[in-house]
Amino acid sequence: MSNEQLARAFSGHRFEETFDRIAPHASWTLVGEALLEGRDAIIEACRGTAEANADVETTWLRFVSAGTGDVVAVDAIGRYAGPDGVSTVSSCDIFEFDGAVVTAITSYTVELSDDAARPRT
Repeated sequence: MSNEQLARAFSGHRFEETFDRIAPHASWTLVGEALLEGRDAIIEACRGTAEANADVETTWLRFVSAGTGDVVAVDAIGRYAGPDGVSTVSSCDIFEFDGAVVTAITSYTVELSDDAARPRT
């Protein structure tokens, strides 16, 4: 799996596919929310997210990536429909690699209104 493929898998909530490529000392900055330090903390957060979204259907309205080297960015808009309702979230995840291993992730997320959530053409 290339660095870009790994970034796309992580941003697409296919977390389990990525765990073996996260450095033990990696950090994940959830801008405005939290800083997770260490592979174990990142894995715990990912598994919590996967569990919370088990009954949620995700539709990607936008999912693009850029970069193939030591920095890869994924820009996504996801529509999440579940038992608690529907929400649309825009996110940008920036992945930093040391070779083939993730050393840092920075995530920016914002919930969108229905009008703002329309796909771009």
